[in-house]
Amino acid sequence: MQVYLGIDVGSVSTNIAVVDEQGAVLDTLYIRTQGRPVEAVQKGLRQIHQGNPAIVVKGVGTTGSGRQLIGVVVGADCIKNEITAHAVAAMHIEPDVQTILEMGGQDSKIILIRNGIVTDFAMNTVCAAGTGSFLDQQSARLSIPIDQFGDIAFQSQSPVRIAGRCAVFAESDMIHKQQTGHPIGDILNGLCQALVRNYLSNVGKGKKIQGPILFQGGVAANKGMQRAFEEALDTAVIVPPHFDVMGAVGAALLVREKMRDVKPTVFRGFEVADFEYQPRSFECTGCANLCEIVEMQMNKEVIGRWGDKCGKWSNIQ
Repeated sequence: MQVYLGIDVGSVSTNIAVVDEQGAVLDTLYIRTQGRPVEAVQKGLRQIHQGNPAIVVKGVGTTGSGRQLIGVVVGADCIKNEITAHAVAAMHIEPDVQTILEMGGQDSKIILIRNGIVTDFAMNTVCAAGTGSFLDQQSARLSIPIDQFGDIAFQSQSPVRIAGRCAVFAESDMIHKQQTGHPIGDILNGLCQALVRNYLSNVGKGKKIQGPILFQGGVAANKGMQRAFEEALDTAVIVPPHFDVMGAVGAALLVREKMRDVKPTVFRGFEVADFEYQPRSFECTGCANLCEIVEMQMNKEVIGRWGDKCGKWSNIQ
């Protein structure tokens, strides 16, 4: 079976999607990055291959904050940013989508689509409030499994008001509400509402949010967040299939489109799961820019360098 792989490497999770020639999603994988993106991708590819031993990969696409690194490691045919990948995946599942609300591990995004074209987007990359990392942290502090966070919040009917403009203030406010005797469910529900208010007033500020609306990213698993968005926007918010790996699905669809005109893939094969990779970095003193150069070695051979502004290192092997 001929397939295309999409790999989305983020700060919290590494996601892999397998799509066929028609764009149908055959398999997905969601694993924790744990600060080791190369090892996470190797583990993911090993699991994908074990579960689908008969597939023949015709192309690989990467996206996410680690897309350049992993693109070099696996031999990617297509490297795209998260905005493009999420938009392509959303329109593949819901062609009429007009707004994408995306909350990942380290950032949150809003993407506006009109007539099948991305017309505007915004990202929040400077504050943890509203991201998966912050919700993970609060779940751990409260000793609540993250997969139960949304269910507990969803059961609440009397949310307390939490200050959600800042992750530090939100945590302090939650602790204060606990100490004054409020139920955990009401606190979690209030936190969901606070994070949605922060998202709409920060990332979504000045944006015309129209339906259909898709809620994507790992945070979309939280039913409390979905309900909070629906209450704030007074409209339905759809959590699509594969919501947690939509970036990977988009990367796979993008490389599928690209490889129609390019026959041979540069994918190194599933053997990369067993290769030895060794990164190193150094500072270039060739000019006043003092660029930080990253070099990746595979089985003790240099396979790529990047980080320079002039191409002195990235243009040579």
